[in-house]
Amino acid sequence: MKTMIQTWQITRTQSVKLDMPAATLDEVTRQLPGGFYSTFRTFDECTRVLRLNAHLTRLYQPVPMPEVDALLLRRQLLALLEPYRPGEARVRVVMTMKGQVYLAAEPLKPLPREVYENGVRVETTDLHRRQPRLKSTGFIGRSDAERKHIAEEGIFEALLVKGGQILEGMTSNFFYVGQAAGKGPLKTAKVPYLGTARENILLGITRETVLEIARGIGLEIKYQPLKLDQLEMIPEAFITSSTRGIVPVIQIDQVTIGEGIPGSITRQLSESYNSYVIENAERIL
Repeated sequence: MKTMIQTWQITRTQSVKLDMPAATLDEVTRQLPGGFYSTFRTFDECTRVLRLNAHLTRLYQPVPMPEVDALLLRRQLLALLEPYRPGEARVRVVMTMKGQVYLAAEPLKPLPREVYENGVRVETTDLHRRQPRLKSTGFIGRSDAERKHIAEEGIFEALLVKGGQILEGMTSNFFYVGQAAGKGPLKTAKVPYLGTARENILLGITRETVLEIARGIGLEIKYQPLKLDQLEMIPEAFITSSTRGIVPVIQIDQVTIGEGIPGSITRQLSESYNSYVIENAERIL
């Protein structure tokens, strides 16, 4: 399996491979024109993606005249992932403001099992998105210092705080459990209508999946961001993303969450999510 990240520009007639050395997908993105992006992982030897249609819909919506339609992009994606089979890939699609489409891929490196079994430490930051509802490539550059800081400190993720409330992660969405340990309710910041947001967040694809699963197993859901002064009161917390799934959070800043281990609701949702992915990941083509 190739280990280098490969990058292409997708046109109506061909996929042009670019000479763009980079160690991470973020490094690739910084070298491309500004726009929007979506990142996801593959399943079944690079033939399926969970909610691929939702990823592409979010990507295409802000751009009035994309150069490549979604069906052609799907065809090119399936073909370009051939070098990564029989393994899996982590993929980023970038749509520029002018409608140019770029695709970058790397071999998927799953998180160690210990991350899911033991949980992770995160910290809070006042960093925020200028347009929370859009996954803009510009945010990657603006968050460089924070990304470097948490890497140096061995911190898994940074949580974005506004008005004393945790809204989401820098590369994830954030959930927590109400004060009744093992019973819920499950809480997360709300996604209000455009133009009405005081606490606006990114429309995470995995976030929506987790909410669907939570409803299916009978959990009560409340849309309420977590206040920083409530950290010591919550029994469970976790973050979600398309490439990492559900990751338990056991410490926020210097506060231990619950008993310092993944809670029962987090574990239940994780098991249900893993089963859901196997059953529902859609074919690329």
